[in-house]
Amino acid sequence: MSSLLTRPAALVRQGKLKLYATSLTVRDLKRPGFYQINKLDPEGAGPGFQRLLNQGRAKKLADYLLDGHTEADAFLPTSLFLATNKDLDVNASTNSISFDVKEVGPFNVVDGQHRVAGLVAAADKNPDLLDFEIPVNIAVCLNDISQMCHFLIVNTTQRSVDQAVEQQIIARLTGMLQLEHMPTIPRWIRRQVEKGEDARALLVANYLNTDPGSPWLNKIRMANDDGPDATINQKSFIKSIKKYIFSANNPLADASFDVNRSKMLSNYWKAIVELLVDPASPKSSVIFKTNGVDLFHICSATVFLYLANRRDFKTDTIKEVLSRGFGNLSGENIGMSSPEWWQRGGVASGLNTAGVRKLANAMSLAINVQDGAGEIAL
Repeated sequence: MSSLLTRPAALVRQGKLKLYATSLTVRDLKRPGFYQINKLDPEGAGPGFQRLLNQGRAKKLADYLLDGHTEADAFLPTSLFLATNKDLDVNASTNSISFDVKEVGPFNVVDGQHRVAGLVAAADKNPDLLDFEIPVNIAVCLNDISQMCHFLIVNTTQRSVDQAVEQQIIARLTGMLQLEHMPTIPRWIRRQVEKGEDARALLVANYLNTDPGSPWLNKIRMANDDGPDATINQKSFIKSIKKYIFSANNPLADASFDVNRSKMLSNYWKAIVELLVDPASPKSSVIFKTNGVDLFHICSATVFLYLANRRDFKTDTIKEVLSRGFGNLSGENIGMSSPEWWQRGGVASGLNTAGVRKLANAMSLAINVQDGAGEIAL
């Protein structure tokens, strides 16, 4: 393979930065000595600045490209950022750049090492992907220090999509799964879409956040919303529902509760609030923060097992179950039965994940589960 390469390109100037916007194929990337990825030395020596390659992340991309290529809808529109301390030959009449890889290379990968690794791995499995084109920005006449600075700028000023927005998009895709032709998407996203947990969890969150009788009215900051009364963001609330309400040991995870799940949880939270939140200062209660949400969502598996046996999900019944549990707590756990314990700045505020789970388990053990019968009540 020749080391000479000519590509159409457009000159872009940004202050002192000079770069060429062009495209390359995976075949170009695989030319001997075309690129290098300078890893950061743990001791801080040397010119390297790249983090360690996440093999799992690169494999996810490779799998997506292989799947998408069979349907001719794989795409990767985000530009790679390559850099060299040399200049490139430019032909203004043809708007192209030319260079000899042996003389100019290897190019440093300033941004996009996982994309490069994924592309190369995919092409190794399916040679048809050697002709897959990728947009590339090539910075020229850029020394090692400047390249390191540009890496820092790119990776500290750009944000990945907010997880709350991601949850909303996945939920919408779930609703469209049987209605629209779906392009090839990464397998991990498709699994989330097909599982449907984001869609079901968002139904619950939206109900709790908008129903006039809900104790969570306007307290969940939904994606792209900046409500002043919110106490927890959608991302954390949805994560808690998926992890604890939809867990295999929670009766509420059963599809038979799809219709009434939101109302049941609203009653559950009404009972919690009536028992543990001071009406004079509800905003200062940690009950409405992540610690409170996680703790009582963990406990809900035990509570709703009892309620399901009795077929009774009324607020007063839930208060009875919770009160029984609080009454059976002992030692240092007794405090959590008091509204003062849940005030901001108190014990509840300082709990870590392990502490939340420990208290939730203590509460679950303290609840006396009994069998009962009767019609379902809401």
